[in-house]
Amino acid sequence: MEYRKNKYGEPISLLGYGCMRFTRRGNSIDIDKAERELLRAFELGVNYYDTAYLYPGSEAALGEIVSRNGIRDKINIATKLPQYLVNNPGAIDKYFDEELKRLKTDHVDYYLMHMLTDLAQWEKLKRLGIEDWIERKKASGAIRNIGFSFHGNTEMFLSILKDYPWDFCQIQYNYLDETSQAGRLGLETAYEMGIPVIIMEPLRGGALATKLPQDAVDRIARIGLKPPAIGLKWLYDQPGVTCVLSGMNSIEMVEENCLAASSSPAGSMTPEERETIEDVKRILTSRLKVGCTGCRYCMPCPQGVDIPGIFSCYNTMYLEKKSRGRYNYLSTIGLRKKPGFGSNCIGCKKCEKHCPQSLPVSSLVKEADKALRPLPYKIAAVVGRKFMVR
Repeated sequence: MEYRKNKYGEPISLLGYGCMRFTRRGNSIDIDKAERELLRAFELGVNYYDTAYLYPGSEAALGEIVSRNGIRDKINIATKLPQYLVNNPGAIDKYFDEELKRLKTDHVDYYLMHMLTDLAQWEKLKRLGIEDWIERKKASGAIRNIGFSFHGNTEMFLSILKDYPWDFCQIQYNYLDETSQAGRLGLETAYEMGIPVIIMEPLRGGALATKLPQDAVDRIARIGLKPPAIGLKWLYDQPGVTCVLSGMNSIEMVEENCLAASSSPAGSMTPEERETIEDVKRILTSRLKVGCTGCRYCMPCPQGVDIPGIFSCYNTMYLEKKSRGRYNYLSTIGLRKKPGFGSNCIGCKKCEKHCPQSLPVSSLVKEADKALRPLPYKIAAVVGRKFMVR
């Protein structure tokens, strides 16, 4: 297993264990199966285990497995404050204390503000005293490293990143999301600031592992690799990547991923592997609904429309499935203090003057908005905003 360093020089395994996707039997986690898989990862050197308050049963399962095998002091546990549920200072302690009980521990090694999409969410937490709270928890040893997980656009990520002395951050990043969400710019900015980056959705929830078109699979096979391996190697190749999370739920998957993470130092991709990634991206982008490259020359929009974000979600509907694109639209664009929906467009066409692809942006964002927000999703957006945006 290769290890990279956190902000304080401590080792983190290049491969991390994402505990959101433990196998379930009915409504509960199959803890015996999860235990076998997690312990195999531990044997192979994985020392970073990621969970969250809202992953059903995950914290408790992880706590039970770690406790019954006596490995707490040999691993790092990462979990997350459900900041979208916090509306008073006492709620912060309430959720944190509950998480410690579930995890059967007295400290969290890596604690994140969960799913920030907007600077306004972080500012709300600051008004509730989160900075003093973090300082107290770190001084007591209850929290070792503080960070945030992010689902939003690049500009918002950079604003949050620079607003506090974070110990680490977590972003969605893969070879298809190179220019969306935090993107390569966010990753490299964090690296320049000395802030370790944890990667989630490295294979887009498995879509880049098991749902590639056959011509893309055949292209990867020509160099003797499988789709998951080349997707992970692309990430491992970048020095700004500290740890890549994988939701492993089979021994075979654990062993394959650990093998890839034991021989992939930064800068180790061959020219042939890089060319293969570019060919696969061309195959996939040929199926896109909108030929947006994510360059962001169209931004900022005077009406707050998140143009690249909308097109990314719209394309996801056709690359993966409609529900995935619509979920991304609501979670990354619709839950901000000022949502960047395409319906906000007034047709000024300022964006079209700057688009290198000469896209009819103003009509496309409205077309995309209609596809991404049919009536049930419009209702869900209203309910979600009332629940999570205050």
